[in-house]
Amino acid sequence: MSNTADAPASDERIKQTSALRKALIRPELGGICGTVIVFVLFAIFAGDSGMFNSQGVLNWSVVSAQFMIIAVGACLLMIAGEFDLSVGSMIGFAGMMIAIFSITLEWPVWQAIIVTFVLCTAIGALNGIIVVRTGLPSFIVTLAFLFILRGFTIYLPQLIERKTIIGGIDKAAEGDWLAVLFGGKILGGLFTWLGDAGIIAVFERGNRAGQPVVDGIPMLIIWALVLVAFGHILLTRTQFGNWIFASGGDAESARNSGVPVNRVKVLMFMFTAFCACVFATCQVMEFGSAGADRGLLKEFEAIIAVVIGGALLTGGYGSVIGAALGALIFGVVQQGLFFANVESSLFRVFLGVILLFAVVLNTYIRRMITGER
Repeated sequence: MSNTADAPASDERIKQTSALRKALIRPELGGICGTVIVFVLFAIFAGDSGMFNSQGVLNWSVVSAQFMIIAVGACLLMIAGEFDLSVGSMIGFAGMMIAIFSITLEWPVWQAIIVTFVLCTAIGALNGIIVVRTGLPSFIVTLAFLFILRGFTIYLPQLIERKTIIGGIDKAAEGDWLAVLFGGKILGGLFTWLGDAGIIAVFERGNRAGQPVVDGIPMLIIWALVLVAFGHILLTRTQFGNWIFASGGDAESARNSGVPVNRVKVLMFMFTAFCACVFATCQVMEFGSAGADRGLLKEFEAIIAVVIGGALLTGGYGSVIGAALGALIFGVVQQGLFFANVESSLFRVFLGVILLFAVVLNTYIRRMITGER
């Protein structure tokens, strides 16, 4: 009998996972790598153009925040195994409803906003109910609502106002307690101090001489950060987050385990509509008007941001942080092309290339996870 203890033998039934493989299957990996690459490239080619001064940072942060808001909803819905192609039309529709309620019907802006949120989340619920009750692909159902909502967005203002753009919302929203949560700015005093200290640029002439170029953080950015934090905590720290993963991974097995799959999917459709309505409300308050063409192609941009962030098109896998990084990449690239004096239409080329690359990468990752060949 040997005095030396035998080393514990590894169980052949347990597949050993290398550190590299663990890193590769992290959903945020693609978003992290893409973010680093994009920042390095634009630091080299557009670093001297003002892209990274206070005004430049604000510009691409606002654009990134727009993408983030709708990407959070799209991410959770995709992880749950569904798509919503009506997001862009929902943005235009929500903005137009706020304008019609507040300007045409002369409701208080806070009332117009609340009713619009209720209406949009109800439409999101209708999307979800149709999908789970009929078994139709969400791609088809929400594609139908894409056209329905866009049609109403164009038809209603023409019928009521004889035009497709309704303005005057900024004046109607003055002093409104709820409008400021979507169109205001915070930390104005901090930025005034930064300007006085010479840390950020100030206006040198005109009526605003001595005032900081950036006078606060828009509520759009705050909404984006809040929704990202909420989505991340919901997905990774709650039982409901486990239900989302289970619903998208294997719905039938999830049902057999007691997961309310249908309720999860409907709630995710409602949350996606809520995020679209947040985007629309912030946009309306920023521009002071609503247009029938608002939100065009936003549904595809949201999905691309989510795919870049590592979510699988098949559902059951993804990360809100990854989707937020995908949105950040979009914002930086869109504004970076302008600062680098590159034709802005090439942004669409970038979207197509990055989508193709992300899908190929995610397919490879899915095969690593499932062991497929």
